[in-house]
Formats: sequence, C-alpha cells, structure tokens
Amino acid sequence: MTTTGSGIGSSIPQLIGIPAVITLAVTILRLVGELQHWSKAFFNPEAGGAWSIVGITWLAPLFGIYLAVRLVAAGEGPASVWRALGWALLGVVVALGGVFLEQVLHRRFTFQQELIYIWINWALAAAATLPGWAALFRTLVAYGYAARFPVAVVMFFAFRGNWGTHYDALPPDFPSMGLSGMGFWPKYLWLGFFPQLIFWVGFTIVTGMLFGTIAAAIVRLVRRGPKTVS
Repeated sequence: MTTTGSGIGSSIPQLIGIPAVITLAVTILRLVGELQHWSKAFFNPEAGGAWSIVGITWLAPLFGIYLAVRLVAAGEGPASVWRALGWALLGVVVALGGVFLEQVLHRRFTFQQELIYIWINWALAAAATLPGWAALFRTLVAYGYAARFPVAVVMFFAFRGNWGTHYDALPPDFPSMGLSGMGFWPKYLWLGFFPQLIFWVGFTIVTGMLFGTIAAAIVRLVRRGPKTVS
C-alpha cells in the first residue's frame, strides 16, 4: 500500500544531499574545463552551452529517477502512479506547447518579454505536475535550487570578469536587439539570475517528475506485479 504522508519534508536535505554534491562537482568541473579551453565537445563555452557532454542539465532526469526510487522506498510514493504520470505528462505538454507558441509569437516579443514568457511557461509546466506526486515535487524543487543557485553565483562572477565561458556568453543576436549597452546588473539578472532560478528549476522539476514517475511505475511493476499497480 502506498502512503502519501507529509513526513518527507524533514528529510529532504538528506535526500538531495548526494545529488546536490554531485551536481556542484559537475558545475565546478564544467567551469574549469571551459576556463582551461578543454575539448568543446565536453565543455562547450558558447552561449547556452548546448549539448556539452559535461553539464548538469543531463542530471535532472537521472536524479528525478534516483529521488523517486528513494521516496517510494520510504513509503512516500504517489497514491496512483498512473495519475502521477498523467500529471507529469501534462507538465511536459504545457512546456512543449508553450515552446511552440513562443516560436510562433517570437517576432512579436521584445527580448525581455520573450524571457518573461519563457519563465512563466516553465513555471506553469512545473506547477502542473504537483497534484500527481507532491512529495517528489517538493524534493525536486529543493534539488533544483540546490543545483542552480551555485550556477547563478558562478554567472555573477563570470559576467563581472568576462571569463569567456558559456556562463557569461551572450546570445548571438544580442547586439542586434539594441541591448549591447546593457549594464552589468540588468545583464546578469536577465541572462543569469532569473533564468537559473526560474527556467532551469522549472525544467528540472518537469523532467524529474516525468522520469521519476516512470521509474516509480517500474518499481511497482517489479515489486508487486502488473495487476496490482494502481
């Protein structure tokens, strides 16, 4: 029988301890690799750092699975894995639907409006997953901030020092937006602080809830047999 008690709150720091430490280590390794100009395949220094092999983006679904399995083992699994999976999928639909709409409306947005839209989209997508499995949601919120706050700190110093890493790289079309003269604080807040603590935390929650709920369903099937999974 699955329980949905609220006792997990006191153990969240313990649950996310190992994931947070590993994520911080990867962040530091990524920074060192970019500063030392190591292989771009592993340490992409370009704006956004897309598809860099070394990076913490890949850890969100993996630790979503890890945290979900830990919660199930502690008796804090969802009341229904299928209901939880449905809410997790709704979060994905909201996120991807918002991305599609953003592409359609792209030319109607100013730079700042587009960023605000993206943040709201991913915040709503994350919130949509909450009803399915509140314990995992709360744990992923804590992990998301533990993972992304250090990145926001790194970006503060990277922008200050113009380090030439993806942490301070500007979008390719930034000058054409008439924003090249933007001061340090607006630049950091728009491109560093808020994206890390809104967009990327939302991404962590959405992907973590999806993969974590799938993992919980598999655990139930293995432990109890497919006919008893609810």
